[in-house]
Amino acid sequence: MALSRIWSAFIIIAIFAAGIKCVTSADSKMIFNKMVVGKSGDTTNTKAIDSTSLPPAIATLLLTNKETKIGETKYTKLADGKFITYKEQNANGILATCNDAVTICIGLIGIMALFMGFMSIAEKAGGINFLSRIIGPFFTRLFPEVPKGHPAFGHMMLNFSANLLGLDNAATPFGIKTMETLQTLNPDKDRASNAQIMFLCLHASGLTLIPVSVIAVRAANKASVPTDIFLPCMIATFMATMAALFIVSFKQKINLLQPVVLAWIGGLSAIIAALVWYLTTLNREGLEQFSGIFSNAFILLIFLLIVIGGLIKKINVFDAFIEGAKGGFETAIKIIPYLVGMLVAICMLRNSGVFDVIIDGVKGLFGLMGFDTRFVDALPTALIRPLSGAGARGMMVDTMKTFGPNSFAGTLSCIMQGSSDTTFYVVAVYFGAVGIKNTRYAIGAMLLADLVGLITAISICYLFFG
Repeated sequence: MALSRIWSAFIIIAIFAAGIKCVTSADSKMIFNKMVVGKSGDTTNTKAIDSTSLPPAIATLLLTNKETKIGETKYTKLADGKFITYKEQNANGILATCNDAVTICIGLIGIMALFMGFMSIAEKAGGINFLSRIIGPFFTRLFPEVPKGHPAFGHMMLNFSANLLGLDNAATPFGIKTMETLQTLNPDKDRASNAQIMFLCLHASGLTLIPVSVIAVRAANKASVPTDIFLPCMIATFMATMAALFIVSFKQKINLLQPVVLAWIGGLSAIIAALVWYLTTLNREGLEQFSGIFSNAFILLIFLLIVIGGLIKKINVFDAFIEGAKGGFETAIKIIPYLVGMLVAICMLRNSGVFDVIIDGVKGLFGLMGFDTRFVDALPTALIRPLSGAGARGMMVDTMKTFGPNSFAGTLSCIMQGSSDTTFYVVAVYFGAVGIKNTRYAIGAMLLADLVGLITAISICYLFFG
C-alpha cells in the first residue's frame, strides 16, 4: 500500500502544482503541454534582455561563464555582449518517458541474460552454496527467517560485492536473483518479507568504494582534483548503509550486539578502511587505473571461476547458461509495467515545478535561521537522486557548470550523486520483478537511510571543503 499511496501522491501533487502554476504564472501557460508531450532540452519563452535586467547573482556568474542555469531558466551571453533567457525542460514528458522505460528494460535484457546465465552455471556447480556457507554465520543473524546455507546468501554476496565496486550493470541481475530466491521463502507472495526488506534497504543504501562515473564527470568538467570526492562519498555511503542496517534491525527486532555480527561489521569496516587508506595514497591516474582494473577483473574472475567450477562438476555449462539466460530475458520484460508506472509519476513531479518550490522554501527557511545556505544550491541533485539516476546526473552537471566544478555547490552535488541510490527505481524494479505489491515499511526505511547519507554528505563537504 505504501508504494500505491506514494505513486498516487506524486501524480496528484504534480497535477495540482502544475495547475496552480499555469493560472498564476504568465510564463507557465505551456506547462501541461510540457508534462505530456515535452522532451528534455525543449526550450520556451525565449527573449532578449539587457545587462541591467539580469539578476545580480546571474550577472556575476556570466562574468566568467558563457551561460548559466537556475532551475529551468537558462541565461546565455551572446558574442555581441547581449543576453538571452529561456526555459529549458529538464525531463521528458509522459509520452517520451514511456519510451524511456521500455528502452531501459530492453537495455537490461542482454545484461540480465548474461549474468543470469552465468549464475545458473554457478548454482548447478555448487558455487552459490559455497558462498552461502562462507557468509552464512553473519547473514543468518541479519536474516533469521532464511535457512542456514540458503542460496540467497550467495546471491546477496555477489550483489553487495558488485555494488561496492560500482558495477551497477552487474549488481542489478544479482539483486533481482536474490529477490527471486527470497520470494520462494515468502509465505505471502504479494507482501514483502522481512528478509526482502532487509536486503533491499542494504542494497539501496549504495555502499560504494569508488564512484567512478562521478569522478569521470568531474574530470570532464575540468575539476582541479576530480578524485577529491571519493573519500567523502565512501563515508556518506557507509553511514547510509549503517543507518539502513540499524533502522531495519530495530523494526525487525534483530539484535546487532551479537559477537558474530560485531566481528563481521568490525572486520568489514577494517578492510574498507584499509582500502580507503591505500587509495588515498594514489594520484588521479593511479586511482582510475586501480578502479578500472580491479572492477573489471572482478567480473572476469567471477566468469572464470564459474566456468571452471562447472567443468570440474562435469555439468553442461552451455545448456545451463542458456537456461538461466532465458530467465533473465523473462525478468527484464516482466518489470516494464512497473518501471513505466514509476517513471511516469516521477517525470510528472519533476516537470510540474514542485522541486523549485521546495528548494526556494528550504533556502528561505535556512536563510531566516541564519545558516549558511550554500548547500541548498546542490539540493536538486539530492532531491532527484532517489527518483532518477540520469536526472540526478544531469542536475549534478548543471550545478558544476553553473557554479563551477571546484565550487562548494559543485563539489557537494558530486558527493550527493555518489553517496546514494535511486530508491524509487530500485523499488519499482526489484519488487516488480517478483510481483510484490505491499512493500510495508521498505520505502520509509530506505528514504531515512538516504536522509542520513544526505546529512552526512553535507557535513563532510563542509568539513573537507569548507
